[in-house]
Amino acid sequence: MSKNMSKTYYSRTHEYVTVDGNTGYIGISEYAQKALGNVVYVDMPEEGDDVTAGEEFGAVESVKAASDLIAPVSGAVVESNGLLIDNPRLINQDAMANWIIKVELSDPEELSALMDEEAYNAFCATEDAH
Repeated sequence: MSKNMSKTYYSRTHEYVTVDGNTGYIGISEYAQKALGNVVYVDMPEEGDDVTAGEEFGAVESVKAASDLIAPVSGAVVESNGLLIDNPRLINQDAMANWIIKVELSDPEELSALMDEEAYNAFCATEDAH
């Protein structure tokens, strides 16, 4: 994945999607990882499954809580990150580098409903203020 060609978008439910061409790498943001604490399990869809923007596609469990994963975009799952099955703590080490699923985007227009990094950081700051 070439960093200079890709762009990252964020949802209000703290998932991100990094887009490279027509492929989206979906995971949880650093903000979500810090809120969850030590991640101990990741429930992911399988290759070939479809995910729909705004709908649940899995869950992340930590020692503190379980949190549903909400798809920021729609598409077909091309790959689930198998490394997270045996080592879900990779998300604790670097949530942005350890995506959960890779999807083929079915509607790139959905990206316009998401936040860029600047807007997301402002959103998180207002979340912290509450």
